[in-house]
This record gives sequence, structure tokens and C-alpha cells, in this order.
Amino acid sequence: MVFISYLYPMDKMIFRTARPDDLETLLEFEQGIVAAERPFNPTLKEGHINYYDIQALIVSDNAEVAVAEVAGEIVGSGYALIKEASAYVQHDHYAYLGFMYVKPTHRGQGINQQLTEYLKDWARSRGLTEVRLDVYSDNQPAIKAYEKAGFQSLMLEMRMEL
Repeated sequence: MVFISYLYPMDKMIFRTARPDDLETLLEFEQGIVAAERPFNPTLKEGHINYYDIQALIVSDNAEVAVAEVAGEIVGSGYALIKEASAYVQHDHYAYLGFMYVKPTHRGQGINQQLTEYLKDWARSRGLTEVRLDVYSDNQPAIKAYEKAGFQSLMLEMRMEL
């Protein structure tokens, strides 16, 4: 799936399905996400950690890893993963969004919102009617961006150390 946006000021932006040859860049993006989230999560291990199996997501039939590209450079990423819903909710499956990242030099230009729309379109094409994501409760810039994209808070997970 490819979507071209002409809203980008420098050049047209392409949103496309990630390929295996994008993996090196996507692994760098993952470490950018980890670094950005460390201040919000005191339970993360020190050093290099991985949240995702990006390679498996790229080849999965139940996931769409998307990238935003300008002039051949990947500047953003995200994925939608089909998950089974709890038996007590109205839908059987939903799309879970994760791996949302935009390079710092390209932030503030609506790329994350366009990636989200691309992934929502993918979810709709699979017959899904619900999209969910997780965001740290103290990450106000991300919360505001997701609210602007139409998301609403549903539940707050709480924790304590013993």
C-alpha cells in the first residue's frame, strides 16, 4: 500500500509498507523511542533494549509496518497489529498501533498524524472497527497529538513498587 501526500513543504512524502531492507533504519528509530520513553518509565532496564520484533512484524500477515519517506529518506514509522479483543467487548479484533516515531528534524509537520491515518486505512481494509494504542500518562505532547487525531483516553494503568 502506498499513499502520497503533497502537504509536505519540501517535497512530496510517500507513506508505504516497510521492506526488509528498511530494518537498519527502523532499529535506529526503535532506540529513539526507547530513549524518549525512559523518563516516563522507571522500570526499563539499563542499556540497549528492544520493544519490538520489527523483522517479524514486517513479514506478518497480521501487521502493517509503515514508513514515511521524503526524497528517499525514511523519516517516520509506525505499525498496526491485529489483536484479539477481550471476550466481553463488542468487537472480536482491533488494530493496535505502536512504533510511532518521527525523526526530530521532521517533527511538528503532521507526519505522525498522516502515518496514523495510513494505518487506520489499513485496519479498515481488514474489516476492523477499533484502533487502540498505549501512551505514557506523563507524555503530554504525545497525548495531545493522539487526541488531535481523534483518540480518547479509556483506561489508566497504575503501578507501585514494593
